[in-house]
Amino acid sequence: MREKEIYILLTDTGTWFSKMIKMYTRFPYNHVSIALDEGLEDIYSFGRKVYTNPFSGGFVKERMDQGVFFHKKETKCVLYKLTVNEEQFNHIIQIIYQFERFSANYRYNLMGIFAIALNMELKRNNAFTCSQFVATVLRMSGLKLWKKCPELVRPDDFVLIPTLELVYEGKLHEYQHYYQMTTIPVRNVIGV
Repeated sequence: MREKEIYILLTDTGTWFSKMIKMYTRFPYNHVSIALDEGLEDIYSFGRKVYTNPFSGGFVKERMDQGVFFHKKETKCVLYKLTVNEEQFNHIIQIIYQFERFSANYRYNLMGIFAIALNMELKRNNAFTCSQFVATVLRMSGLKLWKKCPELVRPDDFVLIPTLELVYEGKLHEYQHYYQMTTIPVRNVIGV
């Protein structure tokens, strides 16, 4: 079976909400997203639906040219690659597209943030934190990466996955340039 890659993007936008989470976790990154491509065209998570309203949250398809990532140019990030088999990759796509199809039914699990801090498993119908969403997608696709339930997974738990491969660390808005530079085909320059 062919291998495929998915990408785990950890970010710190510097918003007041992210600063609050960071005070508790003491981890440099406080938001996690899953991307289906290295160019970060398809990034999914749970977060703000409207940049100006941190309380309007739910399932989001994140983009570099809009939303929080667009407005917070100093967003720091670390991007990891996770190799999966083709069946797992196809499951991940199907699961994410189901979330996307019914996105109006989902909301951000704000109470889940406090439950994680208290190490309490809090299952809420159709409500997820960013880390709970990514952990749920991975688990539903057949990847069992933690012994704890998705409701207790925090962004810093993702760096503990032994099969992750570091792709990039730096400012998110500089990633596209980095990506383009590392994917330029090498030309034969002999004889020029």
